[in-house]
Amino acid sequence: MRVLITGGYGFIGAWIARNLLARGDQVWVFDLREDARRLRLVLPESEVQKVTFVPGDVTDLAALKKAIADFNITHVIHLAGLQVPTCRADPMLGAKVNVLGTLAVFEAVKAAGDQVKRLVYASSAAVFGGPDKYPAGALGDDVLLTPSTHYGIFKCCNEGNARIYFQDNGISSVGLRPWTVYGVGRDLGMTSEPTKAIKAVLLGRPYHINFGGWTDFQYVDDVAKTFVHSLERPYTGAKSYNLRGAVVTVADFVKALCEVLPDAAKLVTVGTTQIAIAYDLSDAGIERDLGPMPKTPLAAGIRETVEIFGQLHAEGRLDTSDLDAPKAAPVTVADEP
Repeated sequence: MRVLITGGYGFIGAWIARNLLARGDQVWVFDLREDARRLRLVLPESEVQKVTFVPGDVTDLAALKKAIADFNITHVIHLAGLQVPTCRADPMLGAKVNVLGTLAVFEAVKAAGDQVKRLVYASSAAVFGGPDKYPAGALGDDVLLTPSTHYGIFKCCNEGNARIYFQDNGISSVGLRPWTVYGVGRDLGMTSEPTKAIKAVLLGRPYHINFGGWTDFQYVDDVAKTFVHSLERPYTGAKSYNLRGAVVTVADFVKALCEVLPDAAKLVTVGTTQIAIAYDLSDAGIERDLGPMPKTPLAAGIRETVEIFGQLHAEGRLDTSDLDAPKAAPVTVADEP
């Protein structure tokens, strides 16, 4: 495959590139600026050099069309977007990047015709409202979506537009809804704090996770592989799918971290705020339509994260600036109308 990844220098993009290169695929990253630091956390320099940078703004349709044509792109993964805090602070900018940028990607794929075989894009579990909005039990992909943030609304819009592009133009696409994704390179966003806690404990530093309650912890390598599987497995349609990892409390996450790093028991504290996004989401839909997806046990994912962080620390390459950065306020039930 010849894969263009918009926003590919981000956390999930780096792991997707890692998986694609391991398979022998070719990777182009379409992003505002060249910043391969997250790639270098999970790839040797020889592999980083195989990723081709294509400068461009995701809202620039002409630039997207040119990139797909010039590099004979056969598959597109669309990750570029602004997260919850930015969309809350500047909804118009959030809409421009998240909605108009996604429309530009679909228009570019439409212009490429049969050259592009599959488009997979990042939606989010933020399309769901708080857990109090739904009955008990795992929720399917098609329940009523009642997001409590602009970000979630923008993602709903993208899912709807994907359906219309299939209806009107026959463009098959897969939308994926990650939840709390953790692992090396996760340094931004509302749910980045569990990953930061792992890094802090490794360094012997205290860390307070600003939220509590239940969430769905998904190991980044599993999420990356799910994107890759969604590119290559037979599929026709334009659905959006829940992902599922380990659905546990944040306190349970800390217990799992203690299995790997016992000092976590005295270094990590947990808040009480339940994030207002439903956490018990069924992944039966994607497994039915696209086949089994990888699920790394929570302790095993934490252990691999610790090992990579430890190696980076030994090499003097472990960045700690994210541990001191201001924390994004979690979306709470009180934020909902």
